[in-house]
Amino acid sequence: MADQQSIIDEEADDDLLTEDEAKSDETSDNLKIIPNHEEIIFKDKFIERYSKLTDFETFKKYSLSFLRRTIRVNTLKISVPELKKRLKENWKLTPVPWCKEGFWIENIKDGRRDIGNLVEHSLGYIYIQEASSLIPPIVLEPKKNEVVLDMCASPGSKTTQIAQYMKNTGLLIANDYKGMRLAPLGMNIQRMGITNTVITLMEGRYFANFKQNPIFDKVLVDAPCSGTGNIRRSLKTLLIWNPDMIKRLGGTQKQLLRTGFEILKPGGTLVYSTCTLEPEENEAVVDSLLEQYPNAKLQKIDAKKLKINHSPAILKFEDKEYSSEIEKCLRIFPQDNDSEGFFVAKIKKE
Repeated sequence: MADQQSIIDEEADDDLLTEDEAKSDETSDNLKIIPNHEEIIFKDKFIERYSKLTDFETFKKYSLSFLRRTIRVNTLKISVPELKKRLKENWKLTPVPWCKEGFWIENIKDGRRDIGNLVEHSLGYIYIQEASSLIPPIVLEPKKNEVVLDMCASPGSKTTQIAQYMKNTGLLIANDYKGMRLAPLGMNIQRMGITNTVITLMEGRYFANFKQNPIFDKVLVDAPCSGTGNIRRSLKTLLIWNPDMIKRLGGTQKQLLRTGFEILKPGGTLVYSTCTLEPEENEAVVDSLLEQYPNAKLQKIDAKKLKINHSPAILKFEDKEYSSEIEKCLRIFPQDNDSEGFFVAKIKKE
C-alpha cells in the first residue's frame, strides 16, 4: 500500500500503457519495455541508494517494463476449474506459483480486452490483484472463526482475500483512515460476496485502545509507504520520491506496527507488509519492534515452499545495522519474479 494510495489501487487504471495500447521494445528475456522509456528520469539520489541495494540496471529494466496482469479467483463464489472453463476461449491463464487461486492472465484474441469489463469481474468471480500482493494474506494464514484486523484495508484486495481464506466465518475488521477510500473498499467487499467483514474509519493508531484487552487472532498491517516497488504500475512514484518522505513514513509505520502488535492476542500472528523497497520502511521498522518488545518473535517465511524467488533482507544500510533475525523477512525486487516489489514480515506474539 503506497503513500500515494489514492492513485495506486489494485483495480485502478495503470499510469502506464497496456501492451494492447502501444508497441513496445522486447528484451532477450521477453520483457516488454514501455514506450519512451529512455525519457524517464530517475533522480540521482534514487540511483545512488538503489545501487547499494541491488543491481540498479536490472531493477530499472524491470521497473520500466509492462506489469503482467494478475487475477485471484474468488472461491467463495466459483471454483477454480469452473472459472478456467469460463475464460478458456479468450484468455490464457498461467498459475502464480505461490497462490493456488492466482493466475497471470493474457488475452489470446485480437483486439484489446479489459479484464475489468468481464462479466466474471462484475459478478465477483475474480479480483484483479498483483501477484506479489497475494503474498501477505497467504503468510498471515487466517483461519475459520478467527477475529482478524486489516488495519490499512482499502481498496480491499487483501481484505477480500483474507475473508476468502476465512470462508466468510469469524469476524474481519477492514479499516482505513480516509473516508473517500471506504467507497471502493465497500464496493469490492459487496462485489466479492463478503459477509463476515465490518468496515471502520479511523487512524490505525487509535486501535491502541484495545491493548488492555487484545481481541485479535491475526493482524495485517499493509502499511502506507513510498511505493518504490510499484514503479512499473505508477511512474508518479519517481516524481514524488524523496528521502524526507521516507523518514516521515518510517515513523508512521513504526507506530502502526507497534499498535498492531499490542492489540494481538498472545499466540497471535501479525504480518507487516509494504510495496516499497526502502530499508527504513521495512527492515528498520521490524527491527524497531523487536528491540521494543521481547515477546515479538519473527517467524521465518518459507519462500522455497511457497515457490517465491526473493532477495536477501538488508542487515546493514548506510550507518544502520539490524538484528540477524531480520534475515527471516521476505524482500522481493521486481526482477525476482517479474512482479511488483514487496516486503513481508511475519511476527508472533509470545
